[in-house]
Amino acid sequence: MDPTTTFCPNRNCPARGQTGQGNIGIHSQKEQRFICHACHKTFSARTGTVFYRLRTSAETVVIIVTLLAHGCPLQAIVAAFGFDERTIADWWARSGRQGQAVHESLVELKKQGGIVWMALAMMVKTRLWLGGEVSERRDLPLIRRLIERVRRCAAYRPLLVCTDGLVSYIRAIRETFRDPIHTGRGGRPRLRPWRHVFIAQVVKRYERRRVVATERRIIDGTPARVETLRRRSQGDGVINTAYIERLNATFRECLAPLARRCRAPARHTLTLHEGMFLVGTVYNFCTPHTSLSHTQQTTPAMAAGITDHGWTMHELLSFHVPLPRWVPPKQRGRPSRAFQRLIKRWCS
Repeated sequence: MDPTTTFCPNRNCPARGQTGQGNIGIHSQKEQRFICHACHKTFSARTGTVFYRLRTSAETVVIIVTLLAHGCPLQAIVAAFGFDERTIADWWARSGRQGQAVHESLVELKKQGGIVWMALAMMVKTRLWLGGEVSERRDLPLIRRLIERVRRCAAYRPLLVCTDGLVSYIRAIRETFRDPIHTGRGGRPRLRPWRHVFIAQVVKRYERRRVVATERRIIDGTPARVETLRRRSQGDGVINTAYIERLNATFRECLAPLARRCRAPARHTLTLHEGMFLVGTVYNFCTPHTSLSHTQQTTPAMAAGITDHGWTMHELLSFHVPLPRWVPPKQRGRPSRAFQRLIKRWCS
């Protein structure tokens, strides 16, 4: 137990989410509990992880979640380990929420009775999965939510976005990659588009489930600039969507509800959403990618500089996602001296 690397999980504590401030102490070594001297609350060392308040050993949970992340049907795990189906489903949901929290912190289909669309995005150079969205309709709101996730991961530099032929991508990219221009006047500020955001499309024509023609279009940008950015990301070749299509196949292989005519359908869209983030974070942090390095085991998160080693499943499930810093609540009148000391101590 290391208090210097632990933060207070109490959302009402002014010291929440901050490590190395000297406010965390060990309350009980036997029960694995810490104490925060700022709010005087105790909490378990497992708070904020998948293992919090679970009676099953962490090793068993790790094995079962690993099987789920690699496409093993839930019914097979129930038959092999003897757990209740609702217990395995709860661990699936816990792991999915943990994966989404880790992804949002560090990275910034089919269901029973209908069809669900899953939209994914990735960074080609590092093979890093940037996020995804699940919806019952393949429309502009779905694409807009996906592009907003991409923007949260993007830096303000030349950017090449390659998509398929869906026209919603063009409008969503142009509307999302904009910043407000604050002039000090009242009213809604004018939005200015990002510079050097280039858009390319790959439109495939099918006949009898086979690709018979491929058309490559440059929507925004010059051909020379687009070719330069494409070479920086993937080397030789042409404009293509092969990498994201391969990632789609990986998700289909690892998510049992996505298999065609399977016996493990997802009854709710949220089930696919949680499974998507579980598979995506395992892919980013735990799975080495052979195309990134032939000399050492390199994961997409390592290639992107997010981590310095490949994580184990236990590291992923037990990672403590830091909370946002405490924001002083608005009060009428002059704040007290004690409140001013809190603000100076934890907000400066």
